[in-house]
Formats: sequence, structure tokens, C-alpha cells
Amino acid sequence: MKTAARRVAAPRLATTLLLALTLAGCANYSGIEPAAKPLRPEALGLAPSPQEAAAAPAAVSGTWWQGFGDTTLDRLVVQALDGSPNLQVARARLLRATAGAAGAEAAAGLQVNGAADVTRQHYTENGAVPPPLAGSMRTSGSLQLSAGWEFDFFGRHAAALQAALGAQRAAEADLHAARVLLAANVTRAYVQLARLVEQREVAARTLAQREELLGLTRQRVSAGLDTLVELRQGEGAVPETRQQIEALDEQIALARHALAALTGQGPKALATLQPRLAAVALLPLPRAVPVDLLGRRADVEAARWRVEAASQDVASAKAQFYPNVNLVAFAGLSAIGLDRLFDSGSEQYGIGPALRLPIFDSGRLRANLSGRTADLDAAVHSYNATVLDAVRDVADQLASVQSVARQQREQQAAAAAAESAYDLALQRYRAGLGNYLTVLSAETRLLAQRRETTELKARALDTQVALIRALGGGYTPADTAPSQQHAAHHPQIER
Repeated sequence: MKTAARRVAAPRLATTLLLALTLAGCANYSGIEPAAKPLRPEALGLAPSPQEAAAAPAAVSGTWWQGFGDTTLDRLVVQALDGSPNLQVARARLLRATAGAAGAEAAAGLQVNGAADVTRQHYTENGAVPPPLAGSMRTSGSLQLSAGWEFDFFGRHAAALQAALGAQRAAEADLHAARVLLAANVTRAYVQLARLVEQREVAARTLAQREELLGLTRQRVSAGLDTLVELRQGEGAVPETRQQIEALDEQIALARHALAALTGQGPKALATLQPRLAAVALLPLPRAVPVDLLGRRADVEAARWRVEAASQDVASAKAQFYPNVNLVAFAGLSAIGLDRLFDSGSEQYGIGPALRLPIFDSGRLRANLSGRTADLDAAVHSYNATVLDAVRDVADQLASVQSVARQQREQQAAAAAAESAYDLALQRYRAGLGNYLTVLSAETRLLAQRRETTELKARALDTQVALIRALGGGYTPADTAPSQQHAAHHPQIER
């Protein structure tokens, strides 16, 4: 009997599958295609010569901030990466995307459900139920185990799973991008605080110098060598310098508050922090932006995975035009009267294929596909914008680093001249060949050069950090999707 049942079931299953494949030809989503196209590297001039490619910088270390040799900075960056609320939000989004991928994978597998029902029912006397049930109050029960498996002939579940995995990888890249940005912001805030601290020291020396100058001016006025004009100018210079010091103190306090917030601490946690500018270590600079730069940036990688996920969403929406073919089985017990539920003859079971085919839905499936296609176009445009921003960002930082280096060379020459002039003026004053006003005048130019030295040191460090961030900040891309292995960092669009 089992053999005969199999002989009957096999043709029925084959007929069902043939009918499904025939009806699949009725799927109509013509005229709904994505319009946006990803930018090619060649269109942005990212195709350097072999010599330029060889000159490209090596991959940035994942702990690049340690290269500055400041243990206090290292501690602050690590503290920020461990306790930042913004990073915790990014981690939560990654966990949510991971759960979504797990759910998409589970939806394509075997589904087994159990059910138990107990119903107390009065049966009508004037219906189809015959006596003795008619007009009686009975308790019925059922205990059943059901299972279902959907044959993914048209790739709907596979596309949904790939879309979920793309969203997961995008969230992972977003987390890395947030880490890189946070480390860069902490380092830049630390450098700016060091700049302000050193500028205040220069301002304090300027105040002392102007007070000395005011004292000499008063002596010269008393001796009839200067007028009240020079005296009033000297008196005005002292409070002006004090105001500048007060402004610097305000900026220092705000910088400490900002750095404390970045590291997840209270405003007063870094009230005594007095960082110093470290020696500037210039990075090896490429002569052209390398093509693989786009794969070193987590934000570009995230945008690329979103295009991949949106493309798979389009594929899943197209698959919904085709039939769903399921294999359904159930086995259990059912009886009127709980005392008879486990009696012989209460068992029920069955197995067979099930076919679901959309025939007329008032345009629901086409509307869904149109929406998914628009999402894909938006993802591609967002990817293109991210790529353009990345290329411009690196080009800007390279230009700034190179310009600051040239400015430092010129400023070092000017500072050396000011230092020499001050030494000569001081020597002449000590030898009785010059007056102290000449010394103070030379020191004024020297202090101005020291301020400029501090500014350029801080700017050089700041632009180096910005360049490190622009080059990816040590991010290592995830495994490339199968559809992207033949074209590096260039997402494919499902058509």
C-alpha cells in the first residue's frame, strides 16, 4: 500500500511543480528597473601609474594613535573606545542587524509547530451535525504536530538572506567607522588642548614683557624722553594681553570639557590635564590617491554593502511574483470528548504539497518592487556621494599636510632669524651698547614666531590625524560579496 501511495504521490508532485513553473511565466514586472549606476574608479581619476601605485602608503595601523608616543593620549583613546555611548548605539545596531540575518536564515529552513486545543461547544440541533451530537454540549480536543518546508525554487529566501547579511555587514562597517572617527576626534581634541596650553604660556610671557615695557616707558616719561602717548599705549597693551590670556583660559576649559565628554567622563575629570605637543612625525605621502583607498574606509564599505543589500531586496521582491511551493505534513490526535482523545481511531495525519500563486493583487507586488527599486537607486546614489566625499577628503588632507610642511620650513627660518636677533639685542644690552627697549622689541618678534611655531605644530598633527582618518584609520574590509569579487569595491546591481 505504501508503494502504491508513493506511485500516486510522485506524479501529483511532478504535476504540481510543472504547473508552478508554467504559471511562473505569468510573472510580470516589466518596466521596473534600477536607473542609478555606481561610479567607476576610472571616472574619478583613481587609476595611478605603476610607479604611483608603488608609492602608495602602507596600511594604517589599527592603533595608529600610539605612534605619537604619548601614554596619556593612548589612555584617553582607549577609554573613549570602551565607554562611548555613540559606539554602544552602533554596537546595538550591529546586534539588531545580526538578529535580522539569523531570522532570515531561519525562515528558509524547516518549520515545525505544535498545537493543543480544548473547546467546550454546544452543537446546533438545526444544522448539519447529526444526533446524538445535535443539541448537546460536548468538549472536543486536538493535539497536533505540523511541519512545513518551502522549496525556494525562485530564490526568494536566498535573496532575503543575502539582503540581511548585507545589512549586517553594513552595520559592522558603521561600527568601525564610528570607532575611527571617535579615535580621531579624541586625538584632535587632545592636540588642540595642547596647542591652547602652549599658547597660554607664550601669552603669559607676552604679558610679563609688556609689563616690563610699561615700566621702562614710565621711566622714560619721567625723564622727558617719551610722551603720554607712548605711556597710554603701554598701559593699554597690558589689559589687552590679560584679556587674551582670559580668552585662552576659557578655550582651555571648553577643550577639556569636550575631551572629557568624548571619553565618557564628567566635565571636571580633566581639569588638571596639561598636554604638550609631541614632535611631529611626517607620514609617507603618496603622489596619487590609490584605487584601493575606497576599500580602506569603513564608510565606503558600509555604503557598498547597503547597495548589495538593496540589490538583494529587489531580487526578493521579484521572486514574490512567482509561486510558493511548500511541502506540508501534520500528525496528531483529535476527538470529541477528551476521554476519547487518546483512543484508537483519534489519530489524524497527512502530507502533501501546497502551491500559492499571486494572480490578481491590484498592483501590490509591482508597487513593492517599485519601492525596492527606488531604495536601490537611493543606495547607489548614497554610495556615489560617499565615494566622492572620500576622494575629496583624502585629496584635501594630502594638500593640507604638504602645505603645512612647506609652511613649517619657512617658519623655522623666520623663527631662527628672530631668535638670532633677540640674542644679539640681549648681548648688546648686556655689553652696554643698546637699550632694553631694543631687547623687548626683538623679544616681541620672537614671541610672535613662537606662537606661530605652536600653531603650525598643532596644525601639522591635526592634519596628520585627519589624513589617517581619511585613509581608513586602520579599518580592514570584511570579506567581499561573491557578486563583487571580479570588480574591487564596485557594487553590482540586480537587474
